[in-house]
Amino acid sequence: MNTLTQPKTPEIALQQFSFTVEGMTCASCVARVEKALKKLSGVQEATVNLATETATVQSIDGGVTPEQLIAAVQKIGYHAALSTDTVVNDGNVQSDSEWLKVMWGMALSLPLIAPMLLSVFGIHWMLSGWIQWLLATVVQFWLGARFYRSGWKALAARAGNMDLLVALGTSAGYGLSVYQLFHANTGMPHLYFEASAVVITLVLLGKWLETRAKRQTTSAIRALQALKPEFARVRRAGIEQDIGIAHVRLGDLVVVRAGERVAVDGVIKEGSSHVDESFMTGESLPVAKEIGDQVIGGSINSDGLLLVETTAMATESTLAKIIRLVENAQAAKAPIQRLVDKVSEVFVPVVIVIALATFIAWWVISSDVQLAIINAVAVLVIACPCALGLATPTAIMAGTGIGAQYGILIKDAEALETAHRVTMVAFDKTGTLTEGKPKIVGLHAINGDDHALLHLAASLQTGSEHPLARAVIDKAQELAIDISLVTDIKALAGRGITGRMGQVSLYLGNSRLMQELGIDTTAVTTTTQQWIQQGRTISWLACIESSSAVLVGGFAFGDQIKASAQRAVQQLQTMGIKTALITGDNVASATVVAHELGIDCMMADVLPADKASIVNAFKAEGYVVAMVGDGINDAPALATADVGIAMSTGTDVAMHTAGITLMHGDPARVADALDISRRTYNKIRQNLFWAFIYNLIGIPLAAMGLLNPIIAGAAMAFSSVSVVSNALLLRRWRPVSQRSSVKNVVNT
Repeated sequence: MNTLTQPKTPEIALQQFSFTVEGMTCASCVARVEKALKKLSGVQEATVNLATETATVQSIDGGVTPEQLIAAVQKIGYHAALSTDTVVNDGNVQSDSEWLKVMWGMALSLPLIAPMLLSVFGIHWMLSGWIQWLLATVVQFWLGARFYRSGWKALAARAGNMDLLVALGTSAGYGLSVYQLFHANTGMPHLYFEASAVVITLVLLGKWLETRAKRQTTSAIRALQALKPEFARVRRAGIEQDIGIAHVRLGDLVVVRAGERVAVDGVIKEGSSHVDESFMTGESLPVAKEIGDQVIGGSINSDGLLLVETTAMATESTLAKIIRLVENAQAAKAPIQRLVDKVSEVFVPVVIVIALATFIAWWVISSDVQLAIINAVAVLVIACPCALGLATPTAIMAGTGIGAQYGILIKDAEALETAHRVTMVAFDKTGTLTEGKPKIVGLHAINGDDHALLHLAASLQTGSEHPLARAVIDKAQELAIDISLVTDIKALAGRGITGRMGQVSLYLGNSRLMQELGIDTTAVTTTTQQWIQQGRTISWLACIESSSAVLVGGFAFGDQIKASAQRAVQQLQTMGIKTALITGDNVASATVVAHELGIDCMMADVLPADKASIVNAFKAEGYVVAMVGDGINDAPALATADVGIAMSTGTDVAMHTAGITLMHGDPARVADALDISRRTYNKIRQNLFWAFIYNLIGIPLAAMGLLNPIIAGAAMAFSSVSVVSNALLLRRWRPVSQRSSVKNVVNT
């Protein structure tokens, strides 16, 4: 019987566009822009961030053009421009312009509200109705023009936004006052010009404060961008010249003088110095650098002249990648934001219906059309979808920003939100909890000549990049042991290495290789047992000459536990999180590490594919699992875990797979990353609670006639400011290690 093979579904190639969107005022605007972008053919996903005023679109490759995206945004009344560079505008010019309008609003509104303020002191004074009308008109149609423009565009697109509510509410109060003024027969009519003018001024003040606060949430990006050198001093054909950083090519030699920032990622070819890499590693002391060492663009050369060979273009430098990671995380939406988006879509229409119902009800009940209009105006003015739109993104921006300052790079908002629920952290061993640089901690020569044993082993290992080979060579160099020529060197997969020194064949490898060669290792059983109990990795050296195999001796390798590893485990356990060790190393070695660090459970001799299975088993038991690793073999487990946390000292594969990357490879940062997540998620919940509760309480109070429009306007203006200010409290966060005690890490 013929079997039909299902054709593979071809992978869809995607492209991503990022551009700025100006003119958004609230969460309803965000929903409108996203809906307009998603309607375009070929668009797979569209995410708009109110706090950063940016849009990110993923589309099928070639399915849509940037011009079509921008046109779609502009069609619904917003201004859009394609982002061509990672530049964050600090908004000073815009802020100055907005403050000037606030000052004009205060100056024009003060005479209108003065009678109310003076009456408290028994002073009765009031401007004539026509002067009130003149002052209010300037405020209404000059300073308030932005609300009319934005509100009209929303109506044209059959939608609503915060500006539409402000425009409708203040226009109703202004219109009622104009009607009263023109139809007054005798005496001073009851006018509400001060309400409309003060509401517009308060809203402008609130927007100005909001802009200033939002600007602080992008301080992390601006601080990172400030580290990017604009020029590099390049030596070409023996001539030094300053060129733009974008024009530096791979292989170029860059001169870095003492006190200058290192312009590029590269390798030192000449000179030695101390380099301050604190922005990357969090290590406050400069690091000694010599020929052959790597340097990072943006770090500071402290005291020597360095000649650096460029290994990465400016756009692909370590710093550029970090900036992109932080930008992407800050622009992304947390899953909890989906609820807000659904509410925002219907918020403005619902508020308008409530305001209309309020007007009708009060007109019927009181037969006072003026009172009905004022209460309806209060409903329109107090409603604030702006706070809803800012609640989540400002907290995420503040959380990811402060994390980046301490070497914790959070790739996306989903990882940030999920991390707060983690109840189990599983660690890889080598390179994660240990240094990943094994050293010789014991050697035993059968004839007692350790020097000769090390000479033979180092000669055989010359040229090998295996970590154990590097440990042998380093030990030989430390003891100034000469290296002899070895030929016919060949790696024996999974067993060791072989080569010839003259007429003698050398074999260096594990017990399995010795068994294959028929070599008895029982002569050093006592020493071997001690090494095994200590969790050491053991290699044997044997010689074969004239078909006679002889055991020369053995080596014990140890990998030093990182200084902060024990503190990392203790911090997690203090936070109520269980810890596990999942490693491919032998049981004895894993047991020693797990016991010394106090890890809750341990699995050893685990294959890379089985690591993912163990993570799945933990998840099946109800744990929310974070996996911490640094190697290619950890990638499946990092992808399987609820949150993957990679060490930057490891492989690119691990870092691309993980949602969080820890710079400097410090395991103590794991607790810090989870702590940031908890505190950020707390801020999101607090912000959403206040944003929702504010509207749930304020709108009914306004509908019941218990709020004056001026008070409603002030409350609305400051609601979004309070949300952003609450998120900015995250900037006070400090790593657990910098606090007085790990007890400060609370499960909040």
